[in-house]
Amino acid sequence: HPGMSFLNGIPLPESNDMRSFGMGVNDILQYEQRHIMELAMKGVITDTAPRSVYATILSGDHLFKQFHPLLRESNKEYLLLGSKSDESSLIFTSSDAVLNCDIDAIFVVEGVFDLDNADGVEAALSFLDVIISPPETWHDSKAVSAAFRIHHFATPSKPTSLVLSNLFCHASSFDVADIKAVTAALHKQADNEDVQGVIEVIEKITTLKKDVNDQIVQLVGKREICPPANARKSPSTEQKNFYTANGRVYVPYGNPSISAVDIKMIINLEMHRANAMTKLLLPHLLPPSFVATGEVAHFDSRLIHNAVGKSLTILNEIMSTSNSKSKNVSSEISRNFSPYESTTSGNPLHFSWNDESSSGHLQIEVSVILDPLTEPTQRVAPLLIVIRDFLKLPLKVVIAPRVIVENDLPLSSYYRFVANPFAQPHMNQASALFQNLPTTHVLTLRMDVPEPWDTQQTYAIQDSDNLRCDVRNGCRDRPDFVSDKHRSDVVELANIEYGLKGLLFFGQCYDVSKNTPPNGLQLTLDRSELNSLSESSSYSEISIEADGSIAQADERVKPIVVPIDHTDTLVMKTVGYWQLRANPGVWTLRIADGTRGSDIYHMVDGTISPSGKMLVSKDATERVSKTLVMKDFSNHGQLLLVKRRQGFEDTKLFEDDETKKVSGTEDEIVHVFSLATGHAYERLLKIMMLSVTKRTSSKVKFWLFENFLSPSFKSSAKYMAEKIGCEVEFVTYKWPEWLRGQSEKQRLIWGYKILFLDVLFPLDVKKIIYVDADQVIRGDLTELWNLDLDGAPYGYTPFCDSREETLGYQFWRTGFWKSHLRGKPYHISALYVVDLERFRRELVGDKLRAIYQQLSADPNSLANLDQDLPNYAQHDVRIFSLPQKWLWCESWCSDETKAESMTIDLCNNPLHKEAKIAMAKRIISGELFEESWEELDEQVGNYEKEFLASQGKLE
Repeated sequence: HPGMSFLNGIPLPESNDMRSFGMGVNDILQYEQRHIMELAMKGVITDTAPRSVYATILSGDHLFKQFHPLLRESNKEYLLLGSKSDESSLIFTSSDAVLNCDIDAIFVVEGVFDLDNADGVEAALSFLDVIISPPETWHDSKAVSAAFRIHHFATPSKPTSLVLSNLFCHASSFDVADIKAVTAALHKQADNEDVQGVIEVIEKITTLKKDVNDQIVQLVGKREICPPANARKSPSTEQKNFYTANGRVYVPYGNPSISAVDIKMIINLEMHRANAMTKLLLPHLLPPSFVATGEVAHFDSRLIHNAVGKSLTILNEIMSTSNSKSKNVSSEISRNFSPYESTTSGNPLHFSWNDESSSGHLQIEVSVILDPLTEPTQRVAPLLIVIRDFLKLPLKVVIAPRVIVENDLPLSSYYRFVANPFAQPHMNQASALFQNLPTTHVLTLRMDVPEPWDTQQTYAIQDSDNLRCDVRNGCRDRPDFVSDKHRSDVVELANIEYGLKGLLFFGQCYDVSKNTPPNGLQLTLDRSELNSLSESSSYSEISIEADGSIAQADERVKPIVVPIDHTDTLVMKTVGYWQLRANPGVWTLRIADGTRGSDIYHMVDGTISPSGKMLVSKDATERVSKTLVMKDFSNHGQLLLVKRRQGFEDTKLFEDDETKKVSGTEDEIVHVFSLATGHAYERLLKIMMLSVTKRTSSKVKFWLFENFLSPSFKSSAKYMAEKIGCEVEFVTYKWPEWLRGQSEKQRLIWGYKILFLDVLFPLDVKKIIYVDADQVIRGDLTELWNLDLDGAPYGYTPFCDSREETLGYQFWRTGFWKSHLRGKPYHISALYVVDLERFRRELVGDKLRAIYQQLSADPNSLANLDQDLPNYAQHDVRIFSLPQKWLWCESWCSDETKAESMTIDLCNNPLHKEAKIAMAKRIISGELFEESWEELDEQVGNYEKEFLASQGKLE
């Protein structure tokens, strides 16, 4: 009861006499000391076990294990009560009778009472009091709609309990105050020997209106027997009076009555699941009238509460049941909902396969509820085929379409799952087959793979970014293919292959001294070297057999010297995330040598508790490295804990006054970053690379983002680079799962262009120039490389404003952007230069990702992601405005300024559409250019022919 206090679950004495209270507390303390010492002597409590000493102490009789008496024996157990009860037994408070669009969570709170007993009827009366006089809100921050239901624990054995049971079974037909009046009257005269005597008591209730009285008398006169709660026997239901909220059981201690405060506590504890499931289920249940009025009528509200309450109870019960009982629970739930199962007449929304498999000892059954008009259903459907046809598991699928469909149709994606249980290295390889694709669309193919996988395209003839199917030729690799007239069933496909290029180590890094991520800390990963083995030494080759045993060969083999591989990265601010590429084997993770981070930190062993506290091992010693083993395809994340060295407790990882200038020398390489997707843009990218190399006086190294490049481009680009005298290296990064993703490929590319500049390149790359694939360079990029950015981390060119006819399309001149920029220019992202040292030192990457995460929550923001993000962030991350000559675009810049331009960008014109190739031929020609675009294109084509000839592929 309210006012009780406890010590390790033992009730403290209740006394107004402080002396008596103190003596009682002292006795309990002495008892607890002896109890804990006894557990230690028995070895139950040691230095390393158990995981929770407190939970171990809270064992035994007469203990209150939780903070509220209602939770004394509940143990977070869930029960489905009165499976045959429907919406007619629900009772609402006046405020919950009508649903609206602001509801966050739906609850069905049920009371189970022994109506044959006076205590049970009194508990029912207290329950009705709460419904009649509810609190203003059921939750402090969430909008809750609650419905209530009363069950009889067992089949009634007395006339009074029979009448009350029938009344509660049809409670929605009556006002809750009238229900209480009848219950209170019958409680006072509970000794009636037959139903007629009970009816006479009801007829004498003066507070009831005559029509209500007649209706109740007519109902109870039918003498129907409503189904009882049917609660299964369990520790929680040994008592006959208890409560549930969305199925969770709450057993009162002592007095079975309940208060509004108790129900608020119940709702508080179950809010997380109820909120999530309400948001998931509600769109499928709302009637069409909801669109017009924004509210749900009382009858519909009862149906929705009943459906959501039962669904939550079923899901909660399944998730909380141990594996040994799960099959019985599933079977019982199936019986409870047998009306919804497929019958002999057939239910078009219910499907079942492999039912015979469940008759044996198989412990796995798969049940799925799908909304057919959603992307998650598309993703899971191919996986269900594998479960059904290859794994042969019992599978039940229920189709549950939404009543109201919003503006997310038609579906624009098609999913297939790559699986083949009979796959071998050189035959029956796993594949995904797309058939009956639309012939009026341009399609794009991309892989959806686990986070640790780095998959790259290894073979393709068609442009996987612009797949086209037509009625005549289908989706073939060779459009001119003519089917063998003797084999009209032959169909040729477009074949695209992917390979697993590498795997990723990823994880979290925390400074245990500050309990925060050391964002900006530089990490390196090196393959372990086997140089400790001399060439004369030998060892036995071992192999791991299918059963897990280790076999050792007799043959003596020489050691294999593994070349040292190296990769590096930074620790991000968000959850201390880091990511490093690797391949199977043993690797060594270090804080980068020679950096400020290696002076400040060393590694320690430890873990993070569920509460988020850093737990450093007692015997932890200072470490300079950590060994990581890539041994499977499902890396689940690594935890790296670092600790500040003595004397560096408050030292910053980066000094505020560190102002190193990144400038060029005669021998320095100009690093250029770019990305492209699709064969057309790959063609433009090669022309850009050729123009940069021809016009730049320094050596040039291109860093190309490889995730979207075709295998033919990567091979031929390397060949061309060798011929024209530049270097090419491909970089990649896996979009972290914690960072909000993008579903459209173009927006995904824009994200990669700006969000990971601090971690995309090796740490020894101090500066980078980004150049769009559709640009042609007229000037020397060495000049831009040596340009002083005046302390800014990057420099962009402002949009031109010299072409008057397109000024009206410059959206940043009005509205939101004008007020946000506050006089600062809006810059174009087609070319920019980044001081990577300053960018990393000032943690610009973390700032941009944080702003992106905030803005991208609104799908209508960041329309031009790669451009809007840095412009929006100008007040936090300064942009150095490059001279206008560094980017000329016909759409925005006047013809008079073209002569002084250093780069020409083929940006889209808002006044009219024009194909990129046609635009390039028209704009990049004439006396302003040493070579026209067509001449550059011809040179690139010649290098392509030379490469194909060298590979024996030129026809």
